[in-house]
Amino acid sequence: MLKNSFKIALRNLWKNRTYSGINVFGLAVGLATCLLITLYVAHELSYDRYHERANRIFRVVHHATWEGGNLNLAPTSAPFAPTLKQNYPEIEQVVRILPEGGGTLQYGETKLKANDIMFADPSLFQVFSHHFLYGDGKTALSQPQSIVLTRDLATRLFGNPARAVGKTVLFENNFGNVVTGVIDDVPANSHLTFSGIRSLPANFTGGWQEFNLYTYLLLHEGANPQKLTAKFPAFFERYIKPEMGSVTYNMALQPLPSIHLHSNLEYEISPNGNSQTVSVFAIIAGLILLLAGINYMNLATARSVMRIREVGVRKAIGSDRLQLAGLFLIETLLLTGLATVLGIWLAQLMLPSFGDLLGKTLNFWQFGIGYTLLAIVGFAVLTGLLSGSYPALFLSGTRTVAALRGQMGNQSGTVAFRKMLVTFQFVITVALIAASGIIYQQLQYALHKELGFNKDQVLTFHLNDKKTRTQVAAIKAQLHQSPLIEGVSAAGNPIGTNSLGGNGYYFEVDEKMAEAAKMTKTMQVDGDFLKTMEIGLVQGRNFSDDRPADRYQAILVNETLVKELGWKNPIGQRAKFHTGDKGELAEQTVVGVVKDFHIYSLQHKIEPLVMQMPYAVEEQDNLYVKIKAGHAAEALALLEKTYRQFEPTGVFDYQFLDQNFSRQYAAEQKQGQLLLLFTSLAIFIACLGLFGLAAFTAEQRTKEIGVRKVLGASVASIVTLLSKDFLKLVLIAIVIASPIAWYAMNRWLQDFAYKIDIEWWVFALAGLLAVTIALLTVSFQSVKAALMNPVKSLRSE
Repeated sequence: MLKNSFKIALRNLWKNRTYSGINVFGLAVGLATCLLITLYVAHELSYDRYHERANRIFRVVHHATWEGGNLNLAPTSAPFAPTLKQNYPEIEQVVRILPEGGGTLQYGETKLKANDIMFADPSLFQVFSHHFLYGDGKTALSQPQSIVLTRDLATRLFGNPARAVGKTVLFENNFGNVVTGVIDDVPANSHLTFSGIRSLPANFTGGWQEFNLYTYLLLHEGANPQKLTAKFPAFFERYIKPEMGSVTYNMALQPLPSIHLHSNLEYEISPNGNSQTVSVFAIIAGLILLLAGINYMNLATARSVMRIREVGVRKAIGSDRLQLAGLFLIETLLLTGLATVLGIWLAQLMLPSFGDLLGKTLNFWQFGIGYTLLAIVGFAVLTGLLSGSYPALFLSGTRTVAALRGQMGNQSGTVAFRKMLVTFQFVITVALIAASGIIYQQLQYALHKELGFNKDQVLTFHLNDKKTRTQVAAIKAQLHQSPLIEGVSAAGNPIGTNSLGGNGYYFEVDEKMAEAAKMTKTMQVDGDFLKTMEIGLVQGRNFSDDRPADRYQAILVNETLVKELGWKNPIGQRAKFHTGDKGELAEQTVVGVVKDFHIYSLQHKIEPLVMQMPYAVEEQDNLYVKIKAGHAAEALALLEKTYRQFEPTGVFDYQFLDQNFSRQYAAEQKQGQLLLLFTSLAIFIACLGLFGLAAFTAEQRTKEIGVRKVLGASVASIVTLLSKDFLKLVLIAIVIASPIAWYAMNRWLQDFAYKIDIEWWVFALAGLLAVTIALLTVSFQSVKAALMNPVKSLRSE
């Protein structure tokens, strides 16, 4: 019986191969898209779960609020780890990680730059799971000036990783580290990626408020992290409050596997993912597959009129409803099976490009061939059952006598259901078109908005050697001699990298010093910074090299700080801050006010900013250089040559400021590109179904079209007749989709401090595009039917 049903199903699919092809290809595209997104979602959810003790590893983070400021930090300071372990027996092990160990490495004649090298306590490999190819993880970092390399870095330095152990690699200033181990490369699904780990000095310490490293805890088996967290207020009172003062403080534990998707704190150790993005893409995957399933249901129910007499005959000779439903479901499962094979091929074909678009390395068989195939087969069967259940139950439920007469059961209800499905398809399509347009608008706004300075033709590069930093004046003088260089300035960390520091200042308000500190962003710049960056000066004066006292006593502030403090005349106002030396307060005076400018992406509001000159010339570790437009190659060659004169062993590694800011929107750009891809697929699948329905409608009305042409109907009137019902459904879809898309994109825009206003014309344009696409799809079949010879049309009946 099953063999016979299979043969009949195969025969029917071949007989109606046009519609079978539409269904197979539509389902294949839907399944391929769903498979790719599932791989991405699985990859994001797998972060840090490969560690053997992942469920017992937690990161210490903290939050604090006070009058005039707050902090939400991922890094802590040096005393946290040892003090926590000393006070709480629930903690089995602690490890501190300081991400400042990178730079230029040299072994023999091989020299390369690796910025992703970190310092860590010897306990690192007792907490985290890393496979040692050479060396012993228990002792690898136990000695000072030790370093463990990944396979990739060891290969690049030594050629063969087996030769690395025992060798000494040199950092800047000929500072040597002995290689004590080589580990496998850190997996891509880790929030903590590095190419090397250097031993953190055993006596490394600092104040409670330095916040320069990351603290991880390994709890004992059975230890309750919630109960441990409940003890932290006492920890704050005893150790942190004496230095931090009266603030509302909360220290928390983040489970290791949740960091990548659920942590969005300041100064994360690496860019994290977004759980909301993962959820949205998972929903989109389901919707695209649903579109493909709807295509099948629509075409199957539409073509059911062609098989109604077959149902009547089968019932008359003894087939019951269950057997008939089984026959139609076998057809569906056979079709879904073909679509699955094609979908797997398409998914593997698109996987490299999809991975490049995401910036991730995805493996189709990452969970093993057996598990993957089992999941795909189960998914395909479920898809087939869901897609084929309604047509099968609808056809098998027709009464025998009515079926033999060619009469459908509740045909009006079936038509209404089919129209509802088509409308739903275009609701999804129009919403995705509108969302893609809004994301594109926001990204264009962010990339081209006036930032308060001129980032064009400005690049930065780091001075690694402290001796070189003492020669900044000579470097600037030499560069200024070239017509290729329009400006040079020395400063701290480059703007646009989310790496600027902050400090708590006590500002003078109404001729009295404030009792509570106000957190501000701080920048260390020299007197040429404003000129080089074309930042406007609103009041007062700039820093001057002719005034040595400016280095210690003068500050510039931005307009936001002036507004928040309510200063009417900011020039001459005093400010104090802790120097970190025995808690002493240093006093400075406001000498100028600069126009507000963005130091981060538009996702961040402009915050209060204090600019000061570096106390010591060694702190001038970045140069900002504005080069002449149209002469980038010559200017870069000049800069590298000059750099080599002052730092012969260093690596000239530069970054353009506009690229720094563009990278701030990398996640949003990827979201936009992916959404555009998914929108295109949704449009394609919806149009594929619409094409099939239009072809069937034209086929069913062949005689009517012939009669109308004989009576004098024009081609245009026939096209209108066949198209108008479909266009009505698309118009209804536009009305439904617009508020849905507006709500979803309004929520998405809340992540930006500076954003576009959503305009009505975006939805009008999305609707017009959907109508145009639908009209072109339907018109192809409509025109074909309208141009048919009426003699042949009437003879076909």
